[in-house]
Amino acid sequence: MRVVLGVGGGIAAYKAASLLRLFTEAGHNVSVVPTESSKQFVGVATWEALSGNTVSSSVFDEVEKVNHVRLGHEADLIVVAPATADLLARAASGQANDLLTNTLLMARGPVVFAPAMHTEMWAHPATAANVATLRSRGAVVLEPGVGRLTGKDSGPGRLPEPEAIYAAALAAVEPGPLSGTTVTITAGGTREPLDPVRFLGNRSSGKQGTALASAALAAGAKVRLIAAHMDVPAPAGVELVSVETALDMRAAVREAAADSDVLIMAAAVADFRPDRTVETKIKKSDDVPDPVITLVRNPDILRELVQDRDASATAAPRLIVGFAAETGDASADVLEYGRKKLARKGCDLLVLNRVGRSLVFGQDETEVTILSPQDSDLEPAGTIAGTKSEVSARIVARIAGELAARRS
Repeated sequence: MRVVLGVGGGIAAYKAASLLRLFTEAGHNVSVVPTESSKQFVGVATWEALSGNTVSSSVFDEVEKVNHVRLGHEADLIVVAPATADLLARAASGQANDLLTNTLLMARGPVVFAPAMHTEMWAHPATAANVATLRSRGAVVLEPGVGRLTGKDSGPGRLPEPEAIYAAALAAVEPGPLSGTTVTITAGGTREPLDPVRFLGNRSSGKQGTALASAALAAGAKVRLIAAHMDVPAPAGVELVSVETALDMRAAVREAAADSDVLIMAAAVADFRPDRTVETKIKKSDDVPDPVITLVRNPDILRELVQDRDASATAAPRLIVGFAAETGDASADVLEYGRKKLARKGCDLLVLNRVGRSLVFGQDETEVTILSPQDSDLEPAGTIAGTKSEVSARIVARIAGELAARRS
């Protein structure tokens, strides 16, 4: 595949070298077109060494090849990373004052912009309008990452990680198995407040949910991530909805379900919450008795969503996937508890984890069993093991297969 990698003039330009390496190692022919200002951060020699091609930023270089026309016309894909606020503005207004903007005007294939800028620049109405304009014309403009920026500031505006940009770029060229679908994923652990300081929580880190979101993005889906407390950032490119409690999660998921094709309930949602939240900090004192905390059940969000969907032949989502974190005991093993939960919840697939200290929660490795109502109790269920990213890719592939079967 012939790829043009445009590099804007931002500090994140150095990350584009890793993106370039991903393309070249996959066998793609990449022409790097840096802006003049980007060469203040990464020199031409780096791009030529990594790409194996001559690098130019001027319309007057290699005039005999008519580069300002040829590059965009011949490219199967154009990726701009980092796409600064200035570069987005010039692209949206159709300017052609350097080789990169000329190339963008000549583009006949997919164009992917990976923004990187300060938070205030990204949030400015002018940038928002430019992004909307580019998207309306069919360009893919990724959401920036959230985290540490130049200096001490932090917030939205980080360049998405090279792997995320690469996956989004490939999905723009070759629609993945979930292209055209909206996938809503819950992640992280809910927190149920006791007082302004304390809460009941769990060990969920959000790693599995964010890995699923990345896998769904790579498969071409529009992804909405409803996130409770997480120890990891949300992947760039998702629509992020932040919640705290199980009731918050319930409201957000019920709203999101209406336009979702797939719902993946990977969050660790609290089964119980305190029957009341004290408005002031609970004090520890020798002259008062220790507090007694009474718990009440939280709603069964997954079961409610299945009931809502099954009550109407046209209700969304088409596929509902639950997650179950289980421990075995003297009464039954993990698999038996998982099958009972699948029958009780009524979801289309149930991803079963055996959990415990140093197992699953917060870890990079996992092992899951995917259960379906069509499975036979007499057949041993197969397991999937590996990193959470690897396992997530397998789960998303199974989901894509289930959707395809339902369509046919």
